Amino acid sequence: MTSLYRIVWRWHFYAGLIVLPVLAWLAITGGLYLYKPEIERIVYRDWITRPSARPALPAAEVIGRVEQATGGRVAQLAIPARASESWQLTIAQGAGRRTAFVDAGTGRVLGITAREGGVMKLDRDLHSLAITGPVGNALIEIVAGWAIILVLTGFYLWWPRGGAPALALRGAPKGRLFWRDLHASGGALVGAVILFLAITGMPWSVFWGKQVQGAVAANGLGRPKAPGPQPWEHAEHEKAALPWALQAVAAPHAHGMGDIGADRVLTLAAARGLTPPLSLTRPAAMGAPYLVSRTAERSEDARVLYIEPATGRVLQDAGAAQFGVGARAIEWGIAVHQGQEYGEANRLVMLAGCLGTLLLALTAPILWWKRRFAPPPAPLDTRRAKGVALIMLAIGALYPLTGATMLAALAGDRAWRWRREA
Repeated sequence: MTSLYRIVWRWHFYAGLIVLPVLAWLAITGGLYLYKPEIERIVYRDWITRPSARPALPAAEVIGRVEQATGGRVAQLAIPARASESWQLTIAQGAGRRTAFVDAGTGRVLGITAREGGVMKLDRDLHSLAITGPVGNALIEIVAGWAIILVLTGFYLWWPRGGAPALALRGAPKGRLFWRDLHASGGALVGAVILFLAITGMPWSVFWGKQVQGAVAANGLGRPKAPGPQPWEHAEHEKAALPWALQAVAAPHAHGMGDIGADRVLTLAAARGLTPPLSLTRPAAMGAPYLVSRTAERSEDARVLYIEPATGRVLQDAGAAQFGVGARAIEWGIAVHQGQEYGEANRLVMLAGCLGTLLLALTAPILWWKRRFAPPPAPLDTRRAKGVALIMLAIGALYPLTGATMLAALAGDRAWRWRREA
């Protein structure tokens, strides 16, 4: 065993020790989210399908009936492509929001979720750890950075040497060789997918994602800017209906008094080719525009209209074709990450990455247990160890939150070695 192999092995060991439990969590919640439409049809099967076959009522009438039935304010409408499916309306009630499934033919509320977005919005929040606030979001960024290191070091350790097979499953389950082969071969098969998922998950992160959004915009590689002075900041509930490239940019400011209504807005959107499936966000205050967003699966289909409530004037028509190269690349990565860009094949590849992550998360602690919970042997060449550490820290500089935990891991390793030598 060369000194370099030992060094990389120790980095791989510490990376796995730090992130595998969280990666397993991300694999479970992410794998479920890949099948969001199917799961929602199971959980809300009595609410998603409309019981009536009547043509949809005017949107304003649906809004009025739902507000009367719930006592809340309709903030957003999600209109499906299929006439047989119910509309989903976001109801603002006090400080909270819920989602109502509505038969658009009668305006009758079929059911209301306990929280906005229902079970799959909860799954998404669990996946991103958004329910824990900034701390959870920072943890996701740390884990994604370590996952990149885990995959890169894993590929180095797996690389066949001395005539060893690239993919194998030798020995019996009671032996360490069996679990080593299962871990190495599984990682080799899905490692590239895990690496892709880690990198494309970074745009949502609390620090790195915001820095990239700022850099992309500053260099003219991002989303189109809102025209005119006094831009209007998007509310949090609006961002879910927007592509990543538009979530951080201000909306154009609307002027004048009055409101042309949701039906006129939908007619204007249809005239520009924006038809269901789509979401319509109503202005919540003076100066806010109507927002009509296509419910897109492919990144190139993203499109958003901003319409002035008083006049019906289209303030901005922002589509994927207007995004800069940086925003388009990130939007593409997000769509592939979510298994949407290339249909079912895309989803199955991402699912393989999730299942492979669970396999690695299971086999890694078994391998550690078979080593009697001992870390890999310390490298003999300290100069080479420092060189590899500098390379790792360079990756940490790219992802600063990960870099901070790298320094902590190095300090912990040094403390362990001093204790062993004492």
